Amino acid sequence: MNYTQYIQYILLGIIEGITEFFPISSTGHMILIASMMGILEKKITNLFLISVQMGAVFSVVFFYRKKLFFQSWDFYIKILIASFPIGIFGFLLKNIPNFLYNPLIVAISIFIGGIVLLLVENYYVKNFFYKSNCITYFQSFIIGISQCLAIIPGISRSATTITTCMLQNIHRIHAMEFSFFLSIPVIIMATCKKLFDYYFKLTYFNFPFNFRLFLIYPIKSRELFLQEIGLLIIGNIVAFITGIISIKYFMFFLKKNNFKLFGYYRMILGLFFIFLHYIKKR
Repeated sequence: MNYTQYIQYILLGIIEGITEFFPISSTGHMILIASMMGILEKKITNLFLISVQMGAVFSVVFFYRKKLFFQSWDFYIKILIASFPIGIFGFLLKNIPNFLYNPLIVAISIFIGGIVLLLVENYYVKNFFYKSNCITYFQSFIIGISQCLAIIPGISRSATTITTCMLQNIHRIHAMEFSFFLSIPVIIMATCKKLFDYYFKLTYFNFPFNFRLFLIYPIKSRELFLQEIGLLIIGNIVAFITGIISIKYFMFFLKKNNFKLFGYYRMILGLFFIFLHYIKKR
């Protein structure tokens, strides 16, 4: 693996850290950029797109360490409830269909998501005059269900959780923070599953007749394994640093603004890559 490849994946790490918490789809951005760099089809890229999000998660833990670790049990139960649907859905789905990683599909998803973001923002302003800072157990479950849409690259996990909060009359700032906290268990689960599936073959068991669980067979050479792990570590460190900066300025921006700017950005970006796709086809 040469230095050019390291630079490419460091760039993806920067993009992940900057975009993970904005409602614009970090995975969608990385897919589009990886496609332009010609590395989207590589197996390590597929692993990187998921695993690099762990660095962004650590930035949430670091930035909100006081608020995160000194909450009531009620807070943690709501996070658990909201994480449950996508955990079950992700387990049943096993793998995301490859066609969803097509840059054209991603661009269309980003564009549609921008329209939805603008519509939700307008509805939120017109219909809710007294915003709530409290999320109920039922609302947490609804947020968790909507988060399953983020399985589709380009939709954006933070966009689905934030807009679902807003449609339930939850204040923007509180919706944003809940989305931050919810990213922790969701991304940890997704990363662990992706790493395990990538590096190990698992023989499942047929309970109760054939109890064979976790028979693990290494499938990567030592040299390649160390190269890839090094790449993932560097990408996560970069995502961690840029994630902290991103959270800080995003919360500052949100105190005085709404999400319309992100809606317009998504629409412009989506149209640009859709146009680019058809230009290349000619």
